Amino acid sequence: MSQLNLDQAQIDRARDSARRIARQVFDEMSQFTTTTVERATLRLLGIDGVDEMGVPLPNRVVSHLQQQNLLQHGAATAVVAAMQEHGWTAQQVAEAVTASTLTLKRPSDDAAARSATEKQARTSCQQIAAQRAHRSSKLKSLGEGKAPWLYLIVATGNIHEDVTQARAAAEQGADIIAVIRSTGQSLLDYVPFGATTEGFGGTYATQENFRLMRAALDEVGERVGRYIRLTNYCSGLCMPEIAAMGAMERLDMMLNDSMYGIIFRDINMKRTFIDQFFSRMVNAYAGIIINTGEDNYLTTADAYEAAHTVLASQLINEQFAYLSGLKPDQMGLGHAFEIHPEMENGFLWELAHAQLVRQVFPDATLKYMPPTKHMTGNIFKGHVQDALFNIVSTVTQQNIHLLGMMTEAIHTPFIQDRFLAIQNAKYVFSTMKDLHSEIEFKSGGRIEQRAQSVLTETEQMLANIETIGLAAAIGKGMFAEISRTPTGGKGLDGVIQKADNYYNPFPQLMMGGKQDD
Repeated sequence: MSQLNLDQAQIDRARDSARRIARQVFDEMSQFTTTTVERATLRLLGIDGVDEMGVPLPNRVVSHLQQQNLLQHGAATAVVAAMQEHGWTAQQVAEAVTASTLTLKRPSDDAAARSATEKQARTSCQQIAAQRAHRSSKLKSLGEGKAPWLYLIVATGNIHEDVTQARAAAEQGADIIAVIRSTGQSLLDYVPFGATTEGFGGTYATQENFRLMRAALDEVGERVGRYIRLTNYCSGLCMPEIAAMGAMERLDMMLNDSMYGIIFRDINMKRTFIDQFFSRMVNAYAGIIINTGEDNYLTTADAYEAAHTVLASQLINEQFAYLSGLKPDQMGLGHAFEIHPEMENGFLWELAHAQLVRQVFPDATLKYMPPTKHMTGNIFKGHVQDALFNIVSTVTQQNIHLLGMMTEAIHTPFIQDRFLAIQNAKYVFSTMKDLHSEIEFKSGGRIEQRAQSVLTETEQMLANIETIGLAAAIGKGMFAEISRTPTGGKGLDGVIQKADNYYNPFPQLMMGGKQDD
């Protein structure tokens, strides 16, 4: 594959800055937990369902622990101690708490409670590991599509209709099905329960919806002879809980960014940084590939002028991912083909940006997004824009390829729009299959100069952020030209200072042991 002649020392310096930035945030946030981290912990221990008012039982138990002034010690030990005392399951404890027939309390023997909690958590980890092993087995027996993997969305609002559309997409050639989440779900501080049929602009992320879609894709995968990956959104106020549900139901990818919720959903900074660590830890253990959201920066900022902010964020996201135990092949770092189509030599700059990202992250499972910002009602021009995007993707050897639609940004794409998108990509990928190994970038040419220029700006930006701190950088609107503050946004009331004896069994179990694919 042809390579740009980039300054490797500069890449190393930029990555070192990102490492120190991420570590500073991690160290500051490690003294806190959140209500949704504790709810995710309870879900992993086996608590599910809702009360008669539709409130999830994990929410009820965590609220109860807050009322008893116990949550700062961690939810797990109090629940497991009650399990031991009464001979109940975690679910039975939750039901008793919800019925007001049980009041949780601090364990009388802290060491014994921790030991019992670890034993319960280990069983949960074994179940997730079994799902990971099942995925590996299916990938070996069925195989998978060739990269770039074709990624298609379904977004009807009705999970049963989503299943129908997902089956059709897989039969037409899609390798990954993404179930777009209902508008605004990221701002809900609870996870809806059961199969849902009335989402808005997408379908609610629930564990039952995950189960239904996973079963459908397994069935169609057997029929078409390749494993079909399933994607959902592990973001928002319930990020850790959705990660836990996805791990239990064998999702394969999760949109899981360290800053997206802060910038685009105005979710509190501290809440997001704490939740992203726990959610990514669960995803890492489950063998799930995360997808980051840098492509969104270019919908609010100019794609040419702000190209360096994408690379800077990718480097920070990479370092946060390492801290949670993710491996490079689980990092679907995001970027996009979003330069204004009227810009002269725009295709060269898109090629430069994509190749730069490919070389800075040679082992990552990169996620490449199609043009959206400058799509119009001229569907024919849009189809050409998507074809150019497809060319850049195959020439620069991207991994996760989100298919562009002629009707992108006009309405939820029809099945026939997806079919045409697949045909477009398949044609380009086939007719240009080995083009990347047959051409070379001109030494000192415009593409190389552009990539080096973006790299230089990235290094400077990260050095600046290292000096002022990530929170201040976000406050200055350095990413996506949107400003947020550490005390602003939704969900700050769910951030809890840990007590000295705080205990959660999952970080040690999930990050202390090794997983085999």
